[in-house]
Amino acid sequence: MKAFFARWASTTFAVFVATGLLHDGIKTDSFEALVWAGLLLGILNAIVRPVLLVLSLPLIVLSLGFFILLINAFLLSVVGWLIPGFRVDGFGWAVLGAIVISFVSWALNNVLQNRARLKVHVNSYPPEAPPNLGQMKNVKGRVIEDESDPK
Repeated sequence: MKAFFARWASTTFAVFVATGLLHDGIKTDSFEALVWAGLLLGILNAIVRPVLLVLSLPLIVLSLGFFILLINAFLLSVVGWLIPGFRVDGFGWAVLGAIVISFVSWALNNVLQNRARLKVHVNSYPPEAPPNLGQMKNVKGRVIEDESDPK
């Protein structure tokens, strides 16, 4: 459930950035409309988008992936049609909005996922530390990782 809210927040923030950058063509009347637009876009991306991607696979291959951008723009246009207070003023604005939303969502999700994967390993001396603890010695060898630690 935490992942769902993080994804929803990142999509909503991406839509907010798109409305800020493309305010001439993508408009929102209220914060509530923005939140609902982010939620509906997330639901459409999770349910409808995979179906559209499978059905349009030949076009995606022929266009070297460019058709995915058109699918994203179509879904953004659908959100503009269904959410009162959120408007997309044409398919060209939807394409630009899809580019901005895709980039911002990708960047946010990448940062959030990398932050969750960050692990810190702390090596400490055993309680019976050697008496020459403050001296450094050059040692040749290799690192052997603990196999009980799943990565």
